[in-house]
Amino acid sequence: MTPADDYTDIRDAVRALCAEFPPEYHRGVDEKRGYPAEFVDALTKAGWLAALIPEEFGGSGLGLTEASVIMEEINRSGGNSGACHGQMYNMGTLLRHGSDEQKKYYLPKIASGELRLQSMGVTEPTTGTDTTKIKTKAERKGDRYVINGQKVWISRIQHSDLMILLARTTPLEEVEKKSRGMSIFIVDLKDAIGNGMEVKPIQNMVNHETNELFFDNLEIPAENLIGEEGMGFKYILDGLNAERALIAAECIGDGHWFIDKVTAYAKERVVFGRPIGQNQGVQFPIAESHIEIEAASLMRFEACRLFDANQPCGAQANMAKYLAAKASWEAANACIQFHGGFGFATEYDVERKFRETRLYQVAPISTNLILSYVAEHVLGLPRSF
Repeated sequence: MTPADDYTDIRDAVRALCAEFPPEYHRGVDEKRGYPAEFVDALTKAGWLAALIPEEFGGSGLGLTEASVIMEEINRSGGNSGACHGQMYNMGTLLRHGSDEQKKYYLPKIASGELRLQSMGVTEPTTGTDTTKIKTKAERKGDRYVINGQKVWISRIQHSDLMILLARTTPLEEVEKKSRGMSIFIVDLKDAIGNGMEVKPIQNMVNHETNELFFDNLEIPAENLIGEEGMGFKYILDGLNAERALIAAECIGDGHWFIDKVTAYAKERVVFGRPIGQNQGVQFPIAESHIEIEAASLMRFEACRLFDANQPCGAQANMAKYLAAKASWEAANACIQFHGGFGFATEYDVERKFRETRLYQVAPISTNLILSYVAEHVLGLPRSF
């Protein structure tokens, strides 16, 4: 039995919920550049977004493997997990490194839907993926930290109550190792916005709510520090590895959606007296994409298995994301190509999903940086930058 066969109950239940939100729903949200609040609320009410939260705090106590299946099925059903996946991967940092008091306070409220933890503030305009060079700083002043700096491409701020924030508490030039001196905080967004934190939305080609953030003497309680001061980079890697594995799962869901869509169309679309799916020029790109999606899925399950066992999984999470993003993009290209002009018509949903899956060639980490990571950390080649 393959890993994909083990989660029939989860798949069936998520598909049933998603069926209540047909293509017309997601198409309408996209046209209005809105947020699928009803869909996210339904997922929350059904407990799917609390999958990683332990049962003692009101969650399901499942692993990243099961969480990945949930994200996969949302995308395979025509939805976009980008509206809510932050609540999954942000759990890694809080669950593994938060204090007992923090977990007792936040987790039950997140599990019930009273609070949303959808945002993570790491990326900055001048540093991008070079995270150790971040300039946002947090200075301890009595029982509070004062935050100054800037973040960019921070998603779901307008639909979240809490944000995980990475900031420097010790200047880079004063640390022995560049990955030290950064700390993780929980930010209450309702208190922060307008009181030292400004949000500037960024319009983009995908209906993906994302923003630039400006911090000007934002004060947050010292008790909002997660774990030990200066160890934030190490802590946030749990969230980043989970993010990459879950994004891989979403790409796998997208890939299956494209394959299902184009396969059905190629069987019924008749040109020159025969179905276009009878032509090898149509068959081969679809078959190749299907093969690559299946292979990426196996790497996804391996990354999740290691994560759930608290084993190092950086290489596997990165490779899963690379393979899945590549496979979904190739499936997207085949789907839109063989739909011809209809692929560009919004009523077919192909162009919407095409735009959505293109994002993952760039975010949350670009394909080139994954190749650099594998070259250095897996193959032992000299660091290229």
